[in-house]
Amino acid sequence: MRREALLSTQTRKLVGLLERILPQNEFYRKKLGEGFQLNPVEDLQGSPERILDPLPFTTKAELEKDQEKHPPFGTNVTFPLQSYSRVHQTSGSTGRPLWWLDTRESWNWCLRMWEEVYRGVGLSPEDRIFFPFSFGPFLGFWAAFDRGCLAGNLCIPAGGMSTLARLRVLMEAQATVVVATPTYVLRMAEVARAEGIDLGGSAVRALIVAGEPGGSVLSIKERMESVWKARSFDHSGMTEVGPFGFECVECPGGLHVIEEEFIVEVVSPVTGKRLPEGGEGELVLTNLGRFGSPLLRYRTGDLVRWSLRECPCGRVTGRVVGGILSRLDDMVYVRGNNVYPAAVEGALRQFPEVVEYRIRLVHSREMTALRVEIEPLQGLGGEDAEALAARVGSFLEKTFFFRVEVACVEPGSLPRFEMKGKRFLKNDS
Repeated sequence: MRREALLSTQTRKLVGLLERILPQNEFYRKKLGEGFQLNPVEDLQGSPERILDPLPFTTKAELEKDQEKHPPFGTNVTFPLQSYSRVHQTSGSTGRPLWWLDTRESWNWCLRMWEEVYRGVGLSPEDRIFFPFSFGPFLGFWAAFDRGCLAGNLCIPAGGMSTLARLRVLMEAQATVVVATPTYVLRMAEVARAEGIDLGGSAVRALIVAGEPGGSVLSIKERMESVWKARSFDHSGMTEVGPFGFECVECPGGLHVIEEEFIVEVVSPVTGKRLPEGGEGELVLTNLGRFGSPLLRYRTGDLVRWSLRECPCGRVTGRVVGGILSRLDDMVYVRGNNVYPAAVEGALRQFPEVVEYRIRLVHSREMTALRVEIEPLQGLGGEDAEALAARVGSFLEKTFFFRVEVACVEPGSLPRFEMKGKRFLKNDS
């Protein structure tokens, strides 16, 4: 598909979406107001941006308020509740968890998005896919699991197990693809090392990681690939908008957005104005086929850099260069510098002796400082641990241009995470 044809497809699908949801979806009917007029014949001749420009952004705060006012599911439902067959919740990492409903039609749309993800990483019918996540109400990798089953791949659920039990199942079942967060991929590697399990000698050839900024961060990517001896592929999605991005085989370190089903805008987090290609700003998405629970111009809170440069894989869809750079609400000011936790993690992951870490933002009347606790490899203590802390501190200072206090803690003392890691504590004093 050429770029011009892609934009035409987006326009057609956007008009079809608005025609379908506006008569029935109370949330958007009220949000857009009586003054909004859809002119399908005229709109089909224009660009998707021309249709979207008059529309207001949708924010998570709005959705939270709507669900508080109209419990439990809010008014962003296009059809009667008996039409919905799937219910999920956001992780609650920012704000209260949101309920999210899908009809069978909307869920099938989510599965088609995962078909694109799997195609991007070169999934074959012989692949056996391993899913080490809890299978709770958090959307997680539910759509990935369902799509893998639908495609006929052997899908191996590994919820409700210890990490060691999961590793044993992975090895015995000879899984070739693992779907997890970067945090848990590295956690499994840590347990495998402690238990003498040779992950590098396993059948695993690919890791599909999502849920955190980091899957496209070079140091994190290299660390995952080195311990698993497998290629790592980044993926991005949200409970609210669905699966939207994947890393292709030919061009690592970024995400193609599935633009046939998503309209992408990158805007200034401050002014909300659309930025030119290459600008670094907030990702705004409109999904075009999730009619049961649609989102128009949704401010994701993700910091990205957008590119339309031709990709070696031949796709004309744009790419988020470097993946999701960070969450905007994670940004903090330290001694006059903007600091993102994902950037700190990227620096820490360059030290293979650091098994786990925690970042504390320390406030005082004089200044705000950053304190990092690192957990060294088992057996690394005394002067060796002190030397490691000094080297890490020196590297962070050179990277971020301010002093960071680094301290080693006892092996095994920091928390471990199955899904998204929660290593950044903002309100320490």
